[in-house]
Amino acid sequence: MNNQSCDTVNIVPARRKIGNTRISVSGLYPFKKDSAVAFESTLERDFLIRLEVDPNVLAVESQPFTIEYFDNGQKRVYTPDYLVTYKHDDFLPFIAPKLVEVKPTDELQLNLHLWKARYRAAMRVCKEEGWKFHIAHEGRIRDQLWSNAMFLQKYRKMEFPPADSKHLLDYVRDRGAVTFETLLARHFLGKWDRANGISQIWYLVAHGYLVCDLSMPLQPSTELWVNGSCHE
Repeated sequence: MNNQSCDTVNIVPARRKIGNTRISVSGLYPFKKDSAVAFESTLERDFLIRLEVDPNVLAVESQPFTIEYFDNGQKRVYTPDYLVTYKHDDFLPFIAPKLVEVKPTDELQLNLHLWKARYRAAMRVCKEEGWKFHIAHEGRIRDQLWSNAMFLQKYRKMEFPPADSKHLLDYVRDRGAVTFETLLARHFLGKWDRANGISQIWYLVAHGYLVCDLSMPLQPSTELWVNGSCHE
């Protein structure tokens, strides 16, 4: 076995299990209403929150498998944090699945020299599968998109009559795109009604029925359009 290197890799079922610890926050995140995805830290949770508002994401799997590899003749194992897959159809550009490791910046700076072999093994797996390997740290997670996703969290839990939502979606669809303020002013009058309208519009954005550029700050001039793959 001593002639083995990290170029020799094998994928096996994941050996690492999610569990509560004293030094981290763990749990299950209700991803896109259809599944619960495990996380082991607040940074992993924030990664999922950010990922959820990406309309191109189809699914995310926590700790999808374990990679067996060799480092200086020693057999080692590594379990990546997430495998993200994306929607594919004739109207969307192809986005390769992404194998993701979530790590705080300070841990990366301290231990990257110890983890290079495992990441090389992960990149080899990705090359063979046609995937991409991505290391996500605070700078790549807690950005404007994440800030907007956090803002929209409270609206995800609200409920509104489907007929009201359909009325708003039909209005936007007929016009192609409208600003947040235009939609609000056209359909909601009065102080209470306006407050309700703000919540309902952001509810539609939070659930992906209405789409906007979430990489930019959300404001009255934010342009909204209907997600063609969603139906209320």
